[in-house]
Order: sequence, then C-alpha cells, then structure tokens
Amino acid sequence: MNKHSGTITANVVDILKNTVFYGRLQWQDGIITEITELGEERPDQPCLSPGLIDAHVHIESSMLTPAEFGREAVRHGTVAVVTDPHEIANVLGLAGVRYMLNSAKASPCKIFSGAPSCVPATPFETAGESIELDDIAALFDEPEVVALSEMMNFPGVLNGDAQVMAKLALARERGYPVDGHAPGLKGEAAHRYVTAGISTDHECFTMAEARDKIAAGMTIQIREGSAARNFEALHPLITEHTNKVMLCSDDKHPDDLLAGHINKLAARAVTLGHDRFDVLRCCSLNPIQHYRLPVGRLQIGDAMDAVLFADLVQFLPLETFVAGDRVAQEGNCLVEAERGQAVNAFHAQAIDVEALAVPANGAKKIRVIEAFDGELLTEERHRPAHVVDQFIEPDPEQDVLMLMVLNRYQADAPPAIGFIHGFGLKRGAIASTVAHDSHNLIAIGASRAEIVSAVNALVESKGGIACCDGQHVESLPLPVAGLMSLEPAEAVAQRYVELDRAVKAMGSTLRAPYMTLSFMALLVIPALKLSDKGLFDGTQFCFTPLVLE
Repeated sequence: MNKHSGTITANVVDILKNTVFYGRLQWQDGIITEITELGEERPDQPCLSPGLIDAHVHIESSMLTPAEFGREAVRHGTVAVVTDPHEIANVLGLAGVRYMLNSAKASPCKIFSGAPSCVPATPFETAGESIELDDIAALFDEPEVVALSEMMNFPGVLNGDAQVMAKLALARERGYPVDGHAPGLKGEAAHRYVTAGISTDHECFTMAEARDKIAAGMTIQIREGSAARNFEALHPLITEHTNKVMLCSDDKHPDDLLAGHINKLAARAVTLGHDRFDVLRCCSLNPIQHYRLPVGRLQIGDAMDAVLFADLVQFLPLETFVAGDRVAQEGNCLVEAERGQAVNAFHAQAIDVEALAVPANGAKKIRVIEAFDGELLTEERHRPAHVVDQFIEPDPEQDVLMLMVLNRYQADAPPAIGFIHGFGLKRGAIASTVAHDSHNLIAIGASRAEIVSAVNALVESKGGIACCDGQHVESLPLPVAGLMSLEPAEAVAQRYVELDRAVKAMGSTLRAPYMTLSFMALLVIPALKLSDKGLFDGTQFCFTPLVLE
C-alpha cells in the first residue's frame, strides 16, 4: 500500500447513525473503501472519529502562516478550517488573499477560505487595499474558496447599500453561503439581515440573542478565542439546537493554539453533559454540510479525514489523518515545516512625544473607552481630564491610559489619540500592528514617552508587537504584512508569552492584553473605538469628539 492507504482497528464513530462500534476501517489512495463491524464498542479501545473543523477563524491572529497554523491544528485533531483572510486583505488586498491560499497548500490541514466581504471594514479608517466586487468574483473561481466571508457592514445590509447588496447577490448567484457578523442584532432587524441571504453569526454574546437569530434562520458559530470567549454563555445551544450550531475560535493567539483547539471545546461540552454525538456533529458534520466541504465524515467513499482519540470525553488525539495521510501522532506533527516568504506594506515613520500632545484648552471631561476582559464590546465612559502643563495626559493611577492609532500606510499621517480604561497598566506601554481590521499601528501606555518607544520599535521592524517598561523595549517582529511570523509556532508562542508576561508585570490584569488591544480599533463592534482618523461612536456609526462640551 502507498502512504495514502492503510487499515486501522478501533471503536469507529458513525456520525450519521449516532453509533459507535468496534470495527476495522480500510482506505486506499486516501478514500475509505471498507468499514467492517467487529462487535460492540470497547471502552478500553481508542475511538476513530471524523476529524474536527474550526468553522470560522482568522489564521493571521495566530501570528503564523497558514502552512504553520495547519501543522499546529492537526496536532489537536483538527483536519479542516474555514478561514476569513480579511486581515491580510486589509493590508495587501487580493494579493494578500492569494498569499494565504498559496501558503495553505503547504499545510497538512485542509484550509478553506471565504472571500472577504468588507475590505476596508468601514470608510472611517485607512486600510492598505480594498477588495472589490471583481476581486470577490475572481476568488469564487478558486477551489479553496467556499463562502462570502463575514458581512460586518450590517447597517449596509439593513439600509440596502448598493455595493453590499451587489456582493450578496453575487454570492447568491454563485451558490455560496454568506457568513454574518452582527453583534447585538435581534428581532425584526435580525430577520431582515437573514432575509438578505446571511446564514451564520459568530458574534452572539447571550442565549437570548443566539435564540433570536436561530429563530430568524441563522446557524450560530459558538466562539471561543483568545479574547472573545462565548462558549460558557452559549454552550446550551449544542443540545437545544444541535443542527444549527458550529464551533469556532475566530481569533487564536499562538500560545493558545499550542495548548489546544476545537478538541478542547469538545471535551468541555461533553464534561458539561452534552451528548458526544451532538458535540461531534457541531464540530464536524454541520460545517461540512453548511459549507459543502470536501471533508470526510468517516463513511465509505469519503476522504480519510479522521482522528483517533483516546476517548470521547477528553478528546486527546493520538493520531490525525488527512486525505489518508497520518499527519500527526502523539502530539507531534509529522509534516515538515515550510518557511515561506515575507510580504508587507508599511510606510509609517518614527514619531516623537510632541506628536502625542493633546492640548487641554480648558477641557474638564473626556470620553474614555472602557475595555472588558474577554469581550470585543466596549463602553463609553466620561472621566475628568487629567491635565498636566496644559496637556491631557494619561492617568495610570486611575487606569486611564493613552490610546494611539497611527496610519501605517502613509509616511506623514498624524496619530489619532484617545484614552482607555480597563487595561490596568501602572507603567510602560504596548504596541501592535495587529489592529483589526485595517491593521494600523495601535498602542496604549502610561506615558507619552513609553508609547513613543514601543511605537518606534515597530516602525523599525515594519510590524509586530512590542512593549516598553520605561527602560527596555522588547518586540516580536511580524514580517508577513505586520501580522504573521515566518518562524516555527513554538518560537513564536514562546516569544509571545514572554511579551505577555512583561505586560502583566507592568500591571495589566487582562488575560490576553495584546488580543484585546487589537480590537480597540475595530469600529464595527460598539460602543467606542479609535481609528487612525479619530474617536468613533460604534453605536451611532460616526466620529465623536474626545472632549465633552
């Protein structure tokens, strides 16, 4: 037999019949050819299951290329992912999406993609490139493209924006499902959003919202990422609406990916009392059916895409198979890494402390963004302006830090300034070019000088994440679009953990401060955010002044 063929004897999961039996499975040239029942399930034997699928992920947030991401994913029993490459699309446009598609070909995991629908996400920020209707049409010709990615411009959908409706019409004509992104949308508005042709949402924070969207016809993707964590609130849907649920990570930092993937969610779900077949349906069969993925279901005639688990409680993967190849065994990926090449767009120049000066001009109160651990939503708070020598300065004693966004695509653009509560830094600053969705350079800090040091470190490396503790600056360069490293996952994760620890040593109480920071420029998530053009009210969808009248 060739390397795409083999035989395995184990407890075999039949996800279509909701049964497990002890049996022998054979495959030839990557396709399952025979399944023989040998008796009842044996509790002392491992279980061969359909491989797991992450139904919605932005690979760029792992800071790994698709090739390297896939090497990590298969270690945890993930055989396929549906990714939205709109992060790199905001930086490099169609060329960036094609970079991801090409890198994915070197991945042991089956990586499917959506065509980004909202690049740039809004007209209220500066992106590097755009994805137009013709670009989406071209991407629909790619075999790996299976959907129109999340339609974040839900106001455009509800208001019948001509460009938005043209994209939805194209997806409908070509037979592609459309992913949604509509945090907080309920009732009649949610029904109109679904009626426009949008079939999923991964932004639900409450059961009430999720049930409302399911009633309107949506499938809910329960998200558990590095920043946004909604599994605890939404997991009852796994039993309540099994056929309308998928599991996803959305955004996952490298250290979290090394620790586990969808298998961790499956284990949590079973521990919480959900039926193992319901859980497996949500993280295998449902995404296969929804996106019409060419991924095996452990049936004769299917591709041999499967994972051998020690049991269906802890979901510890022993071996992972993709298209008949054993790609991971006992926690190790068996596929060689491929380094790839760097692509980028970065033109910002170094700044000085004067660039961050905010004249008080008699200001008494300012609008402050309130950030929350594990949430993308923020609140608008009104705080006294901390005025020093006629300038509004950060006030770390009150956990009011300066927030800055600098246009990375132009050499002479001034930074936009705001203030933020919730990060907890007592000293120092952190900066990043991972800043959804346009990925300009974002930073927060306890002083202007420390922000400048962190920012200028990233200007020098043309992208990455950095921190300054007042004396020293540490960084993780991300040469691929300022979003991803070319280094192995273990090295990226180790460096990320070092920077994460440094930020927490400076006082931050957030579980994932860099991930949370990356969403503080995401204008499509209410309520108050900061773009490179200014402070933005995500509820009214317009700019708003820093200083209160």
